[in-house]
Amino acid sequence: MERQGVDMPHVECKDQDPQDLPALGESKERQQGDESCEDEAGRGSASANRQLMMLEGKSGSYFSSLDSSIDILKKRAQELIENINESRQKDHALMTNFRDSLKIKVSDLTEKLEERMYQIYNHHNKIIQDKLQEFTQKMAKISHLETELKQVCHTVETVYKDLCIQPEATTSEEQAHKDGEF
Repeated sequence: MERQGVDMPHVECKDQDPQDLPALGESKERQQGDESCEDEAGRGSASANRQLMMLEGKSGSYFSSLDSSIDILKKRAQELIENINESRQKDHALMTNFRDSLKIKVSDLTEKLEERMYQIYNHHNKIIQDKLQEFTQKMAKISHLETELKQVCHTVETVYKDLCIQPEATTSEEQAHKDGEF
């Protein structure tokens, strides 16, 4: 993020010759009227020169005062611009500190979350391991019972076959026995 400041353009005011400018409150007609009076008076040229010097003194002090006011305004504007730039620098530093602090907190929180997640994984792994062991034991028991059941079924089958064969032998003996009794 780039800091942006306010720049005040540098303007130089060239001093103008106070004789070229009219005094405050004078209009061109008044100046022309004064000039014609001077021409008519001819004899009052010393007086006119005296008045002109007084007028130059007044306008000189006016422009000096005006220049001073302009300089004061320039200085105040420059101070305001500097204050704005300083304030922006402080804001930039504050945001940088905030961002850094937030990064640290997020990193810490992420580490804690990751640690908690692994604890949960370990707990679940233990539960799953116990269930798998229990399942393996039950499957072994089922396999053993299945073997016993097959043996029982084979025994029943053998007994049944023996019973089926013996009745035929018994029936012929019984037949002979019965035949002898008549």
